[in-house]
Amino acid sequence: MLKKAAGLFLVCASIAICVGCGTTSRRYLFAAIPASNDITVYREDPNSGILTELAGSPITAGSAVQSLVVHPSGKFLFAANTGENDVSLFTIATTGALSEVTPRTTVGTAPTLLAMDTAGSFLYVGNSGSQNISVFAINSSNNPPSLTQVSGSPFQIGLSPINMAVSPSGGFLYVTGTGSPGFIEIFSLTQGVLGPVSNSFTGGGPYGLEIAPNGNFLYVANRLDNSISEFTINADGTLTEFSGSPIGEQYSSPVAILIDKSGKYMYVVNQGSNNLAGFSVGSNGALTLLTTSPFGTGAQPEAIAMDSGGKYLFVGNQTSPHIQSFSLDGSSGTLTSVETYSVPGTPTSIAVTP
Repeated sequence: MLKKAAGLFLVCASIAICVGCGTTSRRYLFAAIPASNDITVYREDPNSGILTELAGSPITAGSAVQSLVVHPSGKFLFAANTGENDVSLFTIATTGALSEVTPRTTVGTAPTLLAMDTAGSFLYVGNSGSQNISVFAINSSNNPPSLTQVSGSPFQIGLSPINMAVSPSGGFLYVTGTGSPGFIEIFSLTQGVLGPVSNSFTGGGPYGLEIAPNGNFLYVANRLDNSISEFTINADGTLTEFSGSPIGEQYSSPVAILIDKSGKYMYVVNQGSNNLAGFSVGSNGALTLLTTSPFGTGAQPEAIAMDSGGKYLFVGNQTSPHIQSFSLDGSSGTLTSVETYSVPGTPTSIAVTP
């Protein structure tokens, strides 16, 4: 009887391991490599942050593929191809393999940015060359899904967008434009249609843009004057800058921002200092530099992303191009480097499955 029970236990344990493996094998990371016109694909081990490149990776993408976004279903990947003024759609197999759905969708000139609402209903494409935003409704019930251009799209915005983000509610779109001072344009969103709300000034060269998970605060990394601008997001989508903002950084050329999924910590990618500055985020949105900050990266970090479990961060570095994974200590915000992975060229965008 004991032998049978032990055997049954081993069988159950094996099944549990297989179930666990099946679950973990569906967590993937995608990196856009514009210099080689391809996308590198990795499987992530959510227990360690280790990445394993898939067989057949990198896969061919459009010319100068620049930006990536994964649909909330985890079944589709969109890629902006700057060199040919279009967007690619890929299906994501349960194995992580990408299959492109053709033809590609034509957008404005030099698409460099992609954003999507949390429901996965609309795709926003920032066209830096034609200074406009192309918007598409996503019909994910089709197989493969279809894109339908929203009435009035593309929407002229009068500046070359360098970053953009959709509010968690899906009600507003925030777009930054370069200059000194920099500029934030705010648009209301109604079924993907852009309506002007207001504008706000920020520091010089607002390359980094991030909205807190609760939708109450917005932060901008200003590359030209090494500062971070802090804003409260009002109910009507307008921004109120914090007293004392922008705050100066002691590091050089901040170009990207990431707030962890808990909303407790914020990390700023400092391209000129080869590091990440870490901050705790107070309930009032105020930032406090972590005592363990900064965290060293490779040379000239540019892109940053977090896995769906909120335990690991991934940074793309330009010089000696590679992707670096970090583990995040949820109790302190401290980052610890896990491993680095060489890629064919500079990774300009990193996207992970939800």
